[in-house]
Amino acid sequence: MFSQLKNIDTAFQHVKRFSLFLILACVLVSGFAMYFAYGLIRSAQDRVYILSSGKALEAFSASRKENVPVEARDHVSMFHHWFFTLDPDDKVIQSNIAKALNLADESARRRYENLKEQGYYNNIISANISQEILVDSIQLDLSEYPYRFRCYASQKLIRASSAVSRKLVSSGRLRNVSRSDNNPHGFLIQGWEILLNEDVNAKAALR
Repeated sequence: MFSQLKNIDTAFQHVKRFSLFLILACVLVSGFAMYFAYGLIRSAQDRVYILSSGKALEAFSASRKENVPVEARDHVSMFHHWFFTLDPDDKVIQSNIAKALNLADESARRRYENLKEQGYYNNIISANISQEILVDSIQLDLSEYPYRFRCYASQKLIRASSAVSRKLVSSGRLRNVSRSDNNPHGFLIQGWEILLNEDVNAKAALR
């Protein structure tokens, strides 16, 4: 009888140790799973997915300071693209100019009003001229705020019988504003002025 009791006590100790080991293993596995899941959540929070042309493109979040040079150059480039990309269609001109004016202050609007008063846009429509621009380079000075920039670009005016190339140099400053759908980079161009806008050459258009 004592032998049976001893065997039962030994078996109980084995079961007890096994149960403690099993509980400890479950705690360790659960802790590791929670830690791993937390790491995945933090990693996912650092990712941004942008929908472009029906495709999800992955981007990575970063501080505003790290992105200033890239965003500032793209802001300046997009402003010049919308302001100087014109076709002989009043709706296209109005749409592009409106997008450009969302990115700049009254200095750009004054330039637009002056060109409008001079009949520049009416001439583009009546002469069936298309105007394109290619930004060659953008210099940024981030040592002081608002940030100074200088943009170097090439323009092309395409007529029915010829094409004219122009060299464009402009400058201004960038200050921070709230981001919006109309201004995704959160900059505003101020004090914008054209330093140079001259013809480079003219050649017959391809037929």
